[in-house]
Amino acid sequence: MNPKASLIVGILCISFSPIFVKLAGGSPITSGFYRIFIAWFCLLPYCLVKGNLKIARKDLMVALLGGIVFALDIAVWNLSLTKISATVSTLIANLAPVWVGLMTYFIFKKATGRLFWIGTCVAITGMVILVGYQHLFALELNAGILLALLASLFYAIYIVITRGILQNISTVTFMFYNMLAGSVFLFLINLFLHNQMVDFSLSTWLCFLGMGVLCQLAGWLTINHSLRFLESTKVSIALLSQTVIAGFLAIFLLNETLELNEIIGSAIVLAGIAVTFLRPKKQVAVS
Repeated sequence: MNPKASLIVGILCISFSPIFVKLAGGSPITSGFYRIFIAWFCLLPYCLVKGNLKIARKDLMVALLGGIVFALDIAVWNLSLTKISATVSTLIANLAPVWVGLMTYFIFKKATGRLFWIGTCVAITGMVILVGYQHLFALELNAGILLALLASLFYAIYIVITRGILQNISTVTFMFYNMLAGSVFLFLINLFLHNQMVDFSLSTWLCFLGMGVLCQLAGWLTINHSLRFLESTKVSIALLSQTVIAGFLAIFLLNETLELNEIIGSAIVLAGIAVTFLRPKKQVAVS
């Protein structure tokens, strides 16, 4: 598939994720388990036939650890979706690039550039408007917003852990082990919490199937495919459109509405995140 077309397909697929979670009506963590497990189960026959299971020990450890962190991201994000709108939750979860930049600067001591800090300040300003400064100053943050922030932090950690691994192994091999670890981890969490795992309505099972096949498998296969040919910066900016698409889907399919401060704050946050991806123009020396 053409890389750009692959990216568009991937964005459309993952945009349905919050919609399926809301419509499923089951436990958010159970939804997260079936999203990852169904995708892994669909990938299993292909990997067995093609023999795409060979992997170095170091890469295996990264894939497995990344899978656990990704599962935490999905579970916490799903929990936030039960408390706030799909649009706001998806938007806040997309703050991961800001966390990645901060970790790169404070932990790995690498320069992030002036545009990153400008974008971060813009995104924080948007968050203050979205949440409401009076609630922020009084430390009265909605639990859904805090969960979405935590989800974005988990996804940032996932990005840092797995950065560069696709240069060593194929996308399919990575996703196989990554999703295997995530499935086992969320299965154990569901058992510990005594969550319902089997007795669901047909509509709920169809939502689980949609999450696994459409959002997880098709979505991330096509996005990872595009990353092999397109600049990661451009892909990251394009992925921000997921928030807009999910917002429109939530309006039409879930009858969700947004307050004026949420609309303005969301637009500012998106602009701030986009700025963090920009690169300063190289100055050409004139002789």
